[in-house]
Amino acid sequence: MILRIAAVFIALIIVVGIPFALRPAEDLLARADDTLVIITPHNEAIRYEFTQAFARHYREHTGRTVRIEWRLVGGTSEIARYLASEYFNEFRRSWEGSGRPWAREIEAAFDNPRVQLPALASEDSPEQAARRAFLNHQGGIGIDLFFGGGAFDFGRQAAAGRIVDSGILERRPEWFTDASIPQMVSGEPFYDEDGLWIGTCISAFGITYNRDSLKRLGFAGEPSAWEDLTQPLFFKQVALADPTKSGSSAKAFEMVIQQKMQQRLEQGDADEATLLAAGWLDGLRLIQQAAANARYFTDAAGKVPIDVSLGDAAIGMCIDFFGRFQSEAVRREGAAESRVGYITPVGGSSVGVDPIALLRGAPNREVALAFMEFVLSMEGQKLWNYRVGEPGGPVRYALRRPPVRKEAYEPEHLPHLSDPTVNPYRDAADFVYRPEWTGPLFRSMGFIIRVMCLDPHDELQAAWQALIEADFPPQATEAFFDLSPVTYQAAFETIRPALSSSDRLDEVRLARELGDHFRSRYREARRLARAGK
Repeated sequence: MILRIAAVFIALIIVVGIPFALRPAEDLLARADDTLVIITPHNEAIRYEFTQAFARHYREHTGRTVRIEWRLVGGTSEIARYLASEYFNEFRRSWEGSGRPWAREIEAAFDNPRVQLPALASEDSPEQAARRAFLNHQGGIGIDLFFGGGAFDFGRQAAAGRIVDSGILERRPEWFTDASIPQMVSGEPFYDEDGLWIGTCISAFGITYNRDSLKRLGFAGEPSAWEDLTQPLFFKQVALADPTKSGSSAKAFEMVIQQKMQQRLEQGDADEATLLAAGWLDGLRLIQQAAANARYFTDAAGKVPIDVSLGDAAIGMCIDFFGRFQSEAVRREGAAESRVGYITPVGGSSVGVDPIALLRGAPNREVALAFMEFVLSMEGQKLWNYRVGEPGGPVRYALRRPPVRKEAYEPEHLPHLSDPTVNPYRDAADFVYRPEWTGPLFRSMGFIIRVMCLDPHDELQAAWQALIEADFPPQATEAFFDLSPVTYQAAFETIRPALSSSDRLDEVRLARELGDHFRSRYREARRLARAGK
């Protein structure tokens, strides 16, 4: 009996003691002198590598340990909504706490960049007083940094006043030159001229595909252009992300439209306005066909290459690093190539940056500034595209992202890179982004794609299937491609004003009107196709 009890106690001691015995001798994340809080859309691999590397760097340079708390609320669009909500709540508490009444005009003005301030505060209207108070406000939301996303999204946060100057342009002027980090590349900003956000790595957009699925479907070769997404053999085989939920997806669709506008300009002989309007429609029609082939529209852009790798979809549109990372993840040891491929269409995408920025009222400002400098230093830049195990490279995951610093593409780094042939500064010459063409319509494009492709997706696919089976008879095809309510002119004159209206019902009414139009046209296209017309 005594021996049995002793055996139980020994077993209990072993079970309880093993985790402690196997615990690393030094865990920099469990007990830390300092804390850093970062909100990000970055995946687990990026978070892991930068957590480990910065913890080591911080201890070596300060003698202190640091714990990073990553806040994950979704993609960039979800993060934007979260930040807007949290700063709204924080500022309202501060405003009412000072004895001032909250009102609708205060709510509409405090983070509105269109509210212009006079030189003297004494001349402020109530709306201007709210805006000035927010821009001078030091209260925060318990988060230090916004890390990852797109320049457009960071620009909107900067305009609202939710991110602030970190001072890094003044502290490190040698980094912000044409020899290191240029301010503009092929029409895309690589950092904010006032230092409110800084690009950390470079992204492009393209096509991810499953080589086994392509062979099964009879696709010759490998994809090379956006048009490949529209081929009828990919019916219900295309993976796409919702541009109203994913900022990277919205940007990818913008690339399609921009390329079509550029092609019209190069090939046409009409005036520029006419050619741009025609290119706009060409781009929307390409998106319409890709959406008709779509198996689904996911809320998370990172899901696209995963499903392609599993064979749940044959091909999809994604940001380059999602495609390259998934290709690396499923590549068999010793295999010449992965079953998953990725291609950026030649002349089909600009290169843009994933920025980092200091949030207003950051509670751990000095640690946040140290992290920003680390990410932009060559020590941090190596993490993006060095192979696992290379000196200074990642320890577990090959991130396969092009770094923003031009120095990272010098010959001495090439033997260590996961993608030594990828140089976004060289590739940028194939595409020049024209922000004046589609930049003012960025939100409108997502809205148009939603009412044209997502909301009536069942009708869209039924019509497309009928067109394929009937070999695209002319009347049915014309009905399918009727985009008369979403022309370039309509986007500027009707859709954009409705989306920016102070009356939210304007957007709802327009969405219903456009949705009814496209459902009607798709049903008519299906009827005509079945009749062979």
